[in-house]
Order: sequence, then structure tokens, then C-alpha cells
Amino acid sequence: MADQLPLILPDDPKLAGNITHFARALRRAGLSIGPGRVVEAVEAVAAVGFTSRRDFYWTLHACFVNRPEQARVFAQIFRLYWRDPRYLEHMMAAMLPAIRGVQEDRPATPAEKRAAEALLDGAEAPEREEQPEPEETLIEVDASLTMSARERLRTLDFEQMTLAEMAQAKRMLAKLELPVPPMPSRRNAAAAQGRVDVARTMKAALRRGGEMERLYRMKPRARYPNLVVLCDISGSMSQYSRVILHFLHAVANRKGAGWAQVHGFTFGTRLTNITRHLATRDVDAALAAAGAQAQDWESGTRIGAALAAFNRDWSRRVMGQGAVVLLITDGLDRDDPAELARQMQRLQLTARRMIWLNPLLRWDGFAPKAAGIRAMLPYVDSFRAGHSIASLEALAEAISRPDDLGEKARMLAGLNAEG
Repeated sequence: MADQLPLILPDDPKLAGNITHFARALRRAGLSIGPGRVVEAVEAVAAVGFTSRRDFYWTLHACFVNRPEQARVFAQIFRLYWRDPRYLEHMMAAMLPAIRGVQEDRPATPAEKRAAEALLDGAEAPEREEQPEPEETLIEVDASLTMSARERLRTLDFEQMTLAEMAQAKRMLAKLELPVPPMPSRRNAAAAQGRVDVARTMKAALRRGGEMERLYRMKPRARYPNLVVLCDISGSMSQYSRVILHFLHAVANRKGAGWAQVHGFTFGTRLTNITRHLATRDVDAALAAAGAQAQDWESGTRIGAALAAFNRDWSRRVMGQGAVVLLITDGLDRDDPAELARQMQRLQLTARRMIWLNPLLRWDGFAPKAAGIRAMLPYVDSFRAGHSIASLEALAEAISRPDDLGEKARMLAGLNAEG
């Protein structure tokens, strides 16, 4: 516990400056902390004193923590910043695998990883000292026309990303929006302009003895669909699934995104409902809980059986009001293709739109030769790639345009050509 160790102030102990840097680390880890709360923390510590580590810990805790899920992150960063050297070395090893030392042999929790990322921001693993090449072999490269690092990251395959690039990609995906246009509704709402609301106008006139003072108007109430995500977490899809689920967590927790509800399901050899985990604010804790519940991560693939379970157990509960279905899989299935086609057809009939994201589309020469892909392709409305940030940005276009087919027309033309 944080109160069981003696308090050791960092070097050059300037209290206000140290608390300010500590607050910056908390803000990088996701806590909402502004300058006003930093000033309050400095004044509170000055009033309480910091001779006792316990008093110092709970004083800062009272100033910076206002949600239960923030307490664990605060505790980890407090230990790292206010000097627990063995713990700091463990977290350095967790975030930078090239560093080894006396750290404990245990995996870091999501809160610990966020704490380490906040405090070790910009830290790099030590590199080997490279010998200079002979002068005659030096080559000058004109990089004036090359893409920027950000643009390169947008188009880079998730499987080819380093740990640092993956962390930056997740930060970009957390800001990515997935808007959806409203659907027409039979119910009306009061409005300044629109059709005359005869019933409301007549009721108001009756209250005034038959005198009609104004015409009340109404227009159709905006109604938004549900987003239902079916994500393949088998061995061939595990890397892509983790990144896409990170993106969907941000969509589920973004206010004003337009979706009525976001429902998430994972499948490998069986179907798992992870909707309640996506509602958790802490993305690391949410994905860790989802991974603990789904026992078939990096297993085989039984798409047909998973879709049959969804159609039987969950379709009526989550597919109401014109839901948009996002199917994330490579289509490499070992079930009976005829049964898979039947379940896909049933799912399409209950969905407003069904969009299939397939990472295999990253290959220019991709052709739907697998039996599972052939069985599924006719029953999707849009067939798109899902291997990079740019492909997920293009997903917004597929959702907002009902006529978007993605690569479906080209794939079907190839199938027809083969006969």
C-alpha cells in the first residue's frame, strides 16, 4: 500500500513544481485535471503538511480523484512518482521489454500500464551502439516527397506496427468518430417549423374558450439505430480484434455519437456478449474484463455456429429499430458453408445494414476463394477492409451512405467470372 512506505521526495524538492508534474502524469493517464485543481492540491498539502506519507497520499487523492475507477490509476502513479524504485523498474520492464532488472515476474495490470505510459512518456529502450559505416557506402536519400509519419501510420497494417506505433494508433482511434444519420420515425416532436399539430392547436384553443391564439407545429422525432458488433477473436484475427475493440470502446463511450446503443459480441468457437464491458470508462480495464470473459481468444473459428447462437439468443433483444451490424472477421471458417449462408441470410433480414470488415482485403490480389467467404459475401451490404486506421476512417462513409458497396461488387464479379 502507498501508506506503508516512507515518503521520499524527488530530487530538487520544490513542492509546487513536483505536485504540478505529478498532476500532468495523472492527466496523461486519463484523469480530468486542470490548473485549478493543481492549485487546490498545493494549498491543501501546505495546510495538511507532508511529514506523513499517509496524510500526503490521501490529501492528493482527495484533490485529484473523483471517480472510483480513477483510484487505482492514481495509486500506481503515486508509487511511481514518489519513489518506489523496485516498482518503477518493474513498470519500465513492462512497457519497454528490452530493459531487465529485479522487477517482479508478473504481468502488469491495465491501470499499471496506463500509469507507466503516463510517467514514461517518450522513454525508449536502450539501443545498441552502431558502428559508423565506411564513408564510401554512405547513401543520401531525398525524403522531401515521402509521407509524414502520421500519414504513414494511418495506412500501416496493424500487424506491422511496433509497440510505440500501436500506442499512437490507439490514441488516434480514440478520437475517431463514427457518426450515423438519424432514421425516420412515426412519432412527432414539437418544433418551431413543420406540419401543423392540429390536436395540440385545438386543445390550446379550447382552453381559451375557442379562441385560436397560435398554430402549434411538429416534425418527425429523430431516432437513431443500434450498432451491433460481431468481432472474430480467433488466432488469425486476434491482433486486429484488439485494436478494433479499442476503437469500438471509444465509440460506445462518446456522447453525442448518435447511436442509440452499442452492443458488442466476440466469437471464436463460441459467442460471448461483452456489451457491459464496453460501457466501462477505463478502456484497459474494459478490454481486460472482456478478454477474461471470452475464453476462446486466439482459438479456432466457427462463424456459422456463432451466428446461429446470435440469431437464436440475441437477435430479438438487440436488433430492434433498424440496427446496423458490423461484422469483423476474415471469413476463414470450418463450419458447413450451406449452414453459414443460411445464418448470414437470416441476420441480414433483421438488420438495417450489414457491413463486413475483412483484414484480408489489405492484399491487392485478394480473391474470395475460401468457401466461408463465398457463402457470406452475397448477404452483406458493404464489404470493406479493416486492417488500418484509414480503413476504419472509411467505415464512416459506408455507414452514412446506404448505397455504399465497398469491394462487394468487384468480389462478386470475380466469382461470376470464375463460373
